[in-house]
Amino acid sequence: SQPGFCLCLHSYVASSKIEPFYKGGKVQISKDEKYIFCTCGSRVNVLEISTGKIIHSVEHDDQEDITSFALSCDDELLVTASRALLLKQWDWRQAQCTRSWRAIHTVPVASMTFDSTSTLLATGGCDGTIKLWDVVKQYCTHNLKGSSGVVHLVQFHPDISRLQLFSSSLDCGIRLWDLSSSQCVCVLQSHYSAVTSLSFSPDGDTMVSSGRDKICTVWDLKSRKAKRTVAVYEAVEGVVLLPENEDLSQIGVKSKGLHFITAGSKGILRVWEASTGRCVYTQTAVSEEEEEEEEEKDDDPRSLTYLLHLPSSSRLAAVTAEHNILLYQLPGLTTQQQFVGYNDEVLDVKFLGKDDSHIVVATNSCQLKVFELLTNSCQILSGHTGQSPPLLNHTVANNDICMFDSGQVHCVAQGSSHTNAVGSITCSRLKASFLVSGSQDCTVKVWDLPPDLSVTGADIHQLTPRTTEKAHDKDVNSVAVSPNDKLLASGSQDRTAKLWTLAGEGNVSLLGVFRGHRRGIWAVCFSPVDQVLATTSADGTTKLWSLQDFSCLKTFEGHDASVLKVVFVSRGTQLLTSGSDGLVKLWTIKTNECVKTLDAHQDKVWGLHGSRKDDKMVTGSADSNITVWVDVTEVELAEEQAKQEDQILKQQELSNLLHEKKYLKALGLAISLDQPHTVLTVIKAIRQVEDSSELLEKTVLKLRLDQKESLLRYCVMWNTNARNCQDAQAVLQVLLTHLPPEELLQYQGARAHLEGLIPYTERHMQRIGRLLQASMFLNYMWQKMRVAGAPSSMGQDEEMDTTPLAQPFFMIDKEKGMGSGDEEKRDGDDSDSGQDEDPNCPVEEEEEDDEVSVTKKASSTSGRVENGESTKTNGNHHSENEESSEEEDLEEDEKDQTTVKVLKHLPVSSTPQCQTFAS
Repeated sequence: SQPGFCLCLHSYVASSKIEPFYKGGKVQISKDEKYIFCTCGSRVNVLEISTGKIIHSVEHDDQEDITSFALSCDDELLVTASRALLLKQWDWRQAQCTRSWRAIHTVPVASMTFDSTSTLLATGGCDGTIKLWDVVKQYCTHNLKGSSGVVHLVQFHPDISRLQLFSSSLDCGIRLWDLSSSQCVCVLQSHYSAVTSLSFSPDGDTMVSSGRDKICTVWDLKSRKAKRTVAVYEAVEGVVLLPENEDLSQIGVKSKGLHFITAGSKGILRVWEASTGRCVYTQTAVSEEEEEEEEEKDDDPRSLTYLLHLPSSSRLAAVTAEHNILLYQLPGLTTQQQFVGYNDEVLDVKFLGKDDSHIVVATNSCQLKVFELLTNSCQILSGHTGQSPPLLNHTVANNDICMFDSGQVHCVAQGSSHTNAVGSITCSRLKASFLVSGSQDCTVKVWDLPPDLSVTGADIHQLTPRTTEKAHDKDVNSVAVSPNDKLLASGSQDRTAKLWTLAGEGNVSLLGVFRGHRRGIWAVCFSPVDQVLATTSADGTTKLWSLQDFSCLKTFEGHDASVLKVVFVSRGTQLLTSGSDGLVKLWTIKTNECVKTLDAHQDKVWGLHGSRKDDKMVTGSADSNITVWVDVTEVELAEEQAKQEDQILKQQELSNLLHEKKYLKALGLAISLDQPHTVLTVIKAIRQVEDSSELLEKTVLKLRLDQKESLLRYCVMWNTNARNCQDAQAVLQVLLTHLPPEELLQYQGARAHLEGLIPYTERHMQRIGRLLQASMFLNYMWQKMRVAGAPSSMGQDEEMDTTPLAQPFFMIDKEKGMGSGDEEKRDGDDSDSGQDEDPNCPVEEEEEDDEVSVTKKASSTSGRVENGESTKTNGNHHSENEESSEEEDLEEDEKDQTTVKVLKHLPVSSTPQCQTFAS
């Protein structure tokens, strides 16, 4: 690099994404407690709990939203139902549909569940009917009618020997169905609102039901009557009976008997004693003022919508209205893991923690999320975010400023002074001594931070502003502090950016105004090395300004819409900008050009932040996606070079295997390289050996399933080229002959591949047909012509050989002459060969009379050739006369007659002069 220029220019590639995986609906956890199954539109996603990653996803081909799903109790089968009234059975580990059938329901399926044996599936429809399916024998066993409205709950009794099914619909009753008689034996009436969940005791004689009417009912299933109704004072969405043989004294379980835990609209877990109806434990203390606010809110994002029990690991899983999945550990109900299913619009993102191991995300909700990049596990707070190590700042819509200790993740300070929403906040750069906020009230405030702010304590520090300045005429969208903490920049909707001094007794003094943008300014940022300020605007441009004379140094144009964020990277020699067009652009300042455009989002990229080492960055968009980008450094280039060297070594190994005729290993290695031409080379080598068909068949059939799938894909490519079509057809013959259609159709894209083979195969067949037709015409011409320049002893015209060009030899008998009978046989041969000629040949009608005269002349005259010896042709026609002639030849051979084979070659380098037979 040149002196004064950057030492290392960066170029980023996407490393990982945090995408929505749950947008509401049913949630189920596998029996082995390793996976969470949840719906996301037209997909069911499988989340691995240990890593927080989506490892599998199944989706209906029609891309209709999935209305319900059920995982079997043995974790083997997954069945989904879509709005298209189609039920699909999945091998979810392979993401393959193994069976699909039409639901008999006339409207979408609202609920479904498996029995404990994983052989019966119950579906409750919006049409008020319940169907039971035998998933092994694949037929409908029951059609239960009588429910009113949507059947939103179906559940089998855990004791399968009782053959009982419970259901609930809009009439708020719990129906008990006897499956042996297909009759509803009773309706349990207690709730006055929708029944949301059922939980059974270990002996199966007691059941607890929950409802949105703010009560839970304990049922005696022997007498089928309510034992107790418990008022829980919240709409309950989930209830779980706690195990009786565990020490749960930490959550208030101090007596024997049944206890259950509830989750509902208050967003907390509470433990109840079934015998007395008392609440013995509340997860968090809620003030009376907060309780009043919660009662007024029907859509509190903290409310819980599902509660699931994980008995093997003694955990509980709760699902919130904001699509977060929380795992609690018994017996203390301590938070173990939190997963965010849906972020909604991402407004800002920042790196956090040592080595930038976490990212903090602000969305348009009242919750703040801190993700651990390694596991995608999340800590959920309240508020919107800015960031400054080691403290995490955030602003909220009620005009307050809160600060969180990034290690302890709890609020340590709070300030209230702005009269409108706070739009931007930044902290001092050298040490955490002050912070600056900009608001929609057009003011900029500087806040002093106490020195013991990070000390853990019960009290929250109350912040007071040391100075307030009326900075702009419109909303303040962005504020930034210079690297030396002496300057402050602000950008506003009034199209101007301003430079302020922070020196002195805490007063803010205006130094200058940056004018030039045609629309409002969204972001301001100081260069880390130069006396330069960067601004972005809704006019689609990014500008660099001199801090000395406030002049515009450079203008970067390239975004099609508003430029929302800007950061300096590569020691101040490059810029990263993000815009409303969903693009992130990397600019080199010296050349004033965009060197890379990163396209990873479908909507406004509000969040953009680079790590301290510039080795990675993170972006957040209004499309709810968060993308982590890493720099393509020499390490990545070295890895790419190592991959290339590895491929070279594999090519050498492949050559050795072919030389040693180890074709199976060679074919497997070629497929692993994913190079169709290399695989074709191995196929051609196999087809060149003796018994190639048998060898090819054995080799292909020994391949693994995934290797056969790749081979089928390669055949489609080879078949498009006439040069390689024979090799493709040879492999296809093996696959289509020996593999059952069910296996072939399981290959990824098999239908498209097989459909792609048809037109090219038909084209090859037509081409071969035309060649065969042309060769038959040449055969006919050869039969009707003789070579010019024959010996003068040929006094008489002779019949030409009827042997096809593929076998140009004659049988010459030196002992026996040709009689008139032989000539008549040859005449028959001529007429037969005429039937095989090209029907489009125009020579047939013109030479018809000549053919008749020739045959008559040949039958009345004995032609003598080569010292008076007669000739006889050995054709390939299979007429009766020819067969009898061959029998006579065999008899002559038995009489020691000598037969000599003479190979007669045709000249091909020059055009022979031919003479047509004349009468």
